[in-house]
Amino acid sequence: MKNRNLFAAVFGAIAFLAPLAAGAKDWTHVKVGIEGAFPPWNLMDSSGKLAGFDVDLINDLCKRAKVDCELIAGEWNAMIPSLNAGKFDLVMTLGINEKRKQVVDFTVPYASGVASFLLLKDGPVPALPLTGERLNLNDKAKADPVMADIGKALKGKTVGVVQSTSQEQLINAYFGSDVTVRAYKNSGERDLDLKAGRIDAGFDSGVYETSVLGKPGNEDLMMSGPLVKGAMLATEVALGMRKGETDLKAKFDDAIKQAAKDGTIKQLSEKWSKIDLTPTFDAN
Repeated sequence: MKNRNLFAAVFGAIAFLAPLAAGAKDWTHVKVGIEGAFPPWNLMDSSGKLAGFDVDLINDLCKRAKVDCELIAGEWNAMIPSLNAGKFDLVMTLGINEKRKQVVDFTVPYASGVASFLLLKDGPVPALPLTGERLNLNDKAKADPVMADIGKALKGKTVGVVQSTSQEQLINAYFGSDVTVRAYKNSGERDLDLKAGRIDAGFDSGVYETSVLGKPGNEDLMMSGPLVKGAMLATEVALGMRKGETDLKAKFDDAIKQAAKDGTIKQLSEKWSKIDLTPTFDAN
């Protein structure tokens, strides 16, 4: 009887631990979701290959984390659903905000950016206040009057944003009752409508806008208004992952911190955007 009880106990322990062992991951191969349509963060080059700051950086981070990474391009609005469905293990260029924290976990940020407005020169929207100056929306005493003035300038206008972004959330939250918000699959499609006069303004990543202004054919565009962060804006950019993947998070947290400390993030971000995007790790 004792032996039978012992065998039963051992069998029970094995049965309990088996699912845990089956579910354990050694993370030698990691699938990374990346849009491929958000320069200079990520893009498709002339040969159809993924390129950009994100691509250079993730290749570096994967070497540091000692994992083989497979980059998979996909539409932005499908990134988080695909992550949670298991198509990806990580998602690039995912800004940290409270809404996203409800459904995914984040590494420490690998870049710290801002958002701003994109206008047509001599277009229907006048130059906005505090152009080129940083504005933290969490400093409400300073920010709220500025945003109110911007709201007056945009009243009755159509503002283009990329769908499923924190920029879309901000325009709806601050100006949604006074403007028409038009959402696009990607920034490039929005820019075409802005240049054609089908919308009056865009709102996007400041790094993206800086890159766009340096390209031929965009001479009629300009950045306007403050360089904004805070509130619901996800300007601290990280890798997103499924909830509870603590080992994967630890690997890439360490890799990001190493890349920030030795200047790799500064070097790569300045290569692609002319801006040092090195984070301070106090945002998540």
